[in-house]
Amino acid sequence: MTILFLGNFDAPFSSENYYLKTLLKMGHKVVTLQENQTLHNHIITALQDHEIDLFFWVHTPGFTRFQGMDQLLSVMRHKGIKTFAYHLDLYMGIERERMLQTNPYFLIDNFFTVDKVMAEWMNENHNFKLAKGYFLPAGVYEEECFLGTPDRDKYPHDIIFTGSYGYHHEYPYRQQLINWLKQTYGDRFGHYGGGGLPTVRGPELNNLYASAKIVIGDTLCKNFDYPYYFSDRAFEVPGRGGFMIFPYIKGLEDHYEIGREIVQYKFNDFLGLKSLIDYYLENESEREVIRIAGFERAKKDHTYRARLDRILEILS
Repeated sequence: MTILFLGNFDAPFSSENYYLKTLLKMGHKVVTLQENQTLHNHIITALQDHEIDLFFWVHTPGFTRFQGMDQLLSVMRHKGIKTFAYHLDLYMGIERERMLQTNPYFLIDNFFTVDKVMAEWMNENHNFKLAKGYFLPAGVYEEECFLGTPDRDKYPHDIIFTGSYGYHHEYPYRQQLINWLKQTYGDRFGHYGGGGLPTVRGPELNNLYASAKIVIGDTLCKNFDYPYYFSDRAFEVPGRGGFMIFPYIKGLEDHYEIGREIVQYKFNDFLGLKSLIDYYLENESEREVIRIAGFERAKKDHTYRARLDRILEILS
């Protein structure tokens, strides 16, 4: 199968590069176009030069969109080329929701989103020419789904958080959480990412997770009650071998056995979170059983290869 793929390939650890490597390993031919350098005629040329079966678009909101994408999607539809997106970000309930009515990204035929509420909304409004929505959670890149090697000299912290300190202005909880972890655990806590210690990427991230006893998870959840949306760290941390305590989000129990594969705490309940952290710091054997079970579950069910298999199955 030949896939025309429009996205951001300049960033080495972008989801697009994970998808690209996975599709190539699956045996597909992929023609790539860097989104912020692509013009109308570049897509026309690619359609003329290759027998394209599928058009895959992962849009970066910060990139300037070129004119005429709605017409190009119509051309592809006329040629019998199925078009789809697979997007890992939240749109509903935050400022970027306004893009749903204005951006041609959402005129694509099939939109796979990690937000179940958004998928249902798109299907309810399908008569406005919006894409058909499908709920498909994020995952972990298969080649990075392995148990790392602990290095306590390099990564001495018992408790860590990975991710930026500055986040969506609609969600101040991220900063409150990191501040509380620092104040409560002092030198035992390490924040890796924007505003903290250097960001760790690639296979080295697995070593960081192997070195820490506990990884604290987080996800954008406005008002703490938005269901069925969880960030990719819900799959990346266990899939890379970390023991994770993740906030309670309705729907995560469909993907993990809570208490046996991952542990959850209630948003904003810092006393409850401290109780869980302190318990698992002291109970290494129980923590290790959960860590390995979460890793095996992610490796079995939650890789991007599994997600792309599902997408291609639906499109076929």
